[in-house]
Amino acid sequence: MSDIKTLYTANVHVTGGRDGSARSSDSRLDLKLSTPGGPGQGTNPEQLFAAGWSACFEGAMAIAARQKGVTLPSDTAIDAEVELRQGADGFSLAARLNVSIPGVELDVARQLIETAHRTCPYSKAIKGNIDAVVALV
Repeated sequence: MSDIKTLYTANVHVTGGRDGSARSSDSRLDLKLSTPGGPGQGTNPEQLFAAGWSACFEGAMAIAARQKGVTLPSDTAIDAEVELRQGADGFSLAARLNVSIPGVELDVARQLIETAHRTCPYSKAIKGNIDAVVALV
């Protein structure tokens, strides 16, 4: 018997691919999509991944901080970079999170980042699948 419990399921309907639209079943997400660097007005999957991973990662850092009795400062921030690459084997992604935790001791900040990288579901999903770096800045 499995001890895995589903906490949430996101349901999104996409039409038109990179130049289409995406809408969630609860209508909280309703946006136009555009090819990166293209003429469209919408966002792209790489931007959505960057936003999703960095938001999830900061949540994982907050949990790690609470467990250590540390308060994350309100100006904690993550700048995410997601690259769409093309090579001999086709398309791939690479990603980097530049994490800023002002006012937190360097060793503690590193511990929070390391714990978050081990526990964040996005970090787990990409581990070993894409070039990914998480850096304290």
